[in-house]
Amino acid sequence: MTVESTAARKPRRSSKRVGAKKPPSGEPQLVQLLTPQGQRVEHEEYSIDLSADELRGLYRDMVLTRRFDAEATALQRQGELGLWASLLGQEAAQIGSGRALRDDDYVFPTYREHGVAWCRGVDPTNLLGMFRGVNHGGWDPTSNNFHLYTIVIGSQTLHATGYAMGVAKDGADSAVIAYFGDGASSQGDVAEAFTFAAVYNAPVIFFCQNNQWAISEPTERQTRVPLYQRAAGFGFPGVRVDGNDVLACLAVTRAALERARRGEGPMLIEAFTYRMGAHTTSDDPTRYRHDEEREAWEAKDPILRLRTYLLAEGHVDEAFLAELETESDALAKRVREAVRAMPDPDGMAIFEHVYADGHALVDEERAQFAAYRASFADEAETAGKGH
Repeated sequence: MTVESTAARKPRRSSKRVGAKKPPSGEPQLVQLLTPQGQRVEHEEYSIDLSADELRGLYRDMVLTRRFDAEATALQRQGELGLWASLLGQEAAQIGSGRALRDDDYVFPTYREHGVAWCRGVDPTNLLGMFRGVNHGGWDPTSNNFHLYTIVIGSQTLHATGYAMGVAKDGADSAVIAYFGDGASSQGDVAEAFTFAAVYNAPVIFFCQNNQWAISEPTERQTRVPLYQRAAGFGFPGVRVDGNDVLACLAVTRAALERARRGEGPMLIEAFTYRMGAHTTSDDPTRYRHDEEREAWEAKDPILRLRTYLLAEGHVDEAFLAELETESDALAKRVREAVRAMPDPDGMAIFEHVYADGHALVDEERAQFAAYRASFADEAETAGKGH
């Protein structure tokens, strides 16, 4: 499903839509088109008009992405994955921005963009190989214009900026988007990427998912100003969008991408959302945040608010929801079976392709490792003879 409506087009006024409330003076502006209660509102700058099919498609994307994410978390708890970074609570930010992209746009993700990967057509099972430790990334980035996951915090923003500069030099009208979190915004790589993007007017969108916590450090200990306002210091615009509102994320990202394609340079989008679960499965969020905070954000759940709106508008019924639940179960089953069937890699493969023409030190290390592995077989054979 690709949403192709034009963001700049003003939708027809409806009695069911009301004007968005302006925040009190001094508070950050927040672009919102769907309230936590599932009420459709208007925004004077960002607007979008979607068909019932497109709205159902966005809902399906979020539901299936959440189910896949939950299954991956369960697989890690069962020992099938070494680690998993959950996106729970951030589905709207990822699906909304992901569906704003054209096929020829290019994505540079972190390690949590499972929803964006879904939008780009990357098979969910391919995301799991790296977390199982059987490959370094199970997909070809050029097939879906979706780069491999980046573990080093913030470095992908520089990669995205360089790629966008190349796109501009090639004369293409495509755009680039780089995803990162609020914690990564404190990295020097991100500041350097902002500088280069601004100076070279690169067609890149910096999409920051501010989920309030950089592992155990809250956002207020990372910055004195709202993150989106940092863009002004580098010479390009920034905007804060309700990251739990899939419609607003779609509208804002699409407008930013179109702006970049017109040659108007970079833009920073701060998707104000929340990480409902742990940073990764090795983290215990109960040690640094209160349940009351999480419960307050659960009331803003991105899937629940869209579902409420769709039911109120008559765009979905119980039959649709039941069918989607069946599809979710089938996806989870496929993921489980695929992970358990993944073959272990050749242990000696780590020495291949280190140097194009080989290297004496690598040959020595290969021989040492081969002897080390063989020693286990010798010990097993000796033990067997002892019996």
